[in-house]
Amino acid sequence: MSTLPQYETIACEMVDKHVLKVLLNRPAVGNSINTQMGHDLLDLWNRLTAEPEEVRCVVLTGAGEKIFCAGGDLKERNGMTKLQWTRQHELFERMFWTLVDLPLPVIVAVNGHAYAGGLEMSLCCDFIYSSNAARFALTEVTLGIMPGAGGTQNLPRAVGDRRAKEIIMTGKPFSAEQALQWGLVNAVYESQDVLAKAIETAQTIAGNAPLSVRQVKKSIRYGGQMELRTAYRFEVEAYNHLVDTEDRMEGVAAFNEKRKANFKGR
Repeated sequence: MSTLPQYETIACEMVDKHVLKVLLNRPAVGNSINTQMGHDLLDLWNRLTAEPEEVRCVVLTGAGEKIFCAGGDLKERNGMTKLQWTRQHELFERMFWTLVDLPLPVIVAVNGHAYAGGLEMSLCCDFIYSSNAARFALTEVTLGIMPGAGGTQNLPRAVGDRRAKEIIMTGKPFSAEQALQWGLVNAVYESQDVLAKAIETAQTIAGNAPLSVRQVKKSIRYGGQMELRTAYRFEVEAYNHLVDTEDRMEGVAAFNEKRKANFKGR
């Protein structure tokens, strides 16, 4: 994507015509989230929301082999006043919620440990592929705080209330296999394969009609917060927006002509 700036804490690369890889790029400190990373990610998610250009799917991962993201940068936070902490956290909140609201699908390739804000960031993505060496935890209660980037809301929706309470209240790490068993992650791969598998799935998604994919994401997210009959109506409204698109006509034509569809996102 030609219009993205060079960020200090993240690296962006088009790994396919329509797939953007986003790399958390602070490996020396476990890709922990400092104030600058908050600014960088917020700027990126805002740009992709407003002008995605050729990007149809995002793969998020971390630099290095052992840690995807260790959460908030506690060295930077050491000695912060309440005002400084609150202002930084408001930045993080905006960054996380903009990721949640991103119309594009986001797959996270958890290449190593995902703790605290690192797990919360993963939970803000559409789904998770994990390295078999990864471990997960929400450790905030061991630090005198609590999850504040969606952890108490997104985790129960993934694994159920009782399991989420145990994870959050103990702060204990759990394995990738447990995460798979509990429904937190979609698949577990060898460490060297997880990013490639995520990119492969992103390529598949990017090959489908992009407007359809966006409407699916919107329907699942918002419909899941509604009473069922209202959610059915919301789904149909999302569906009807696709009927008059060029991509819908191209998809039907390609099926009848026994060829691959050429979707253009309009």
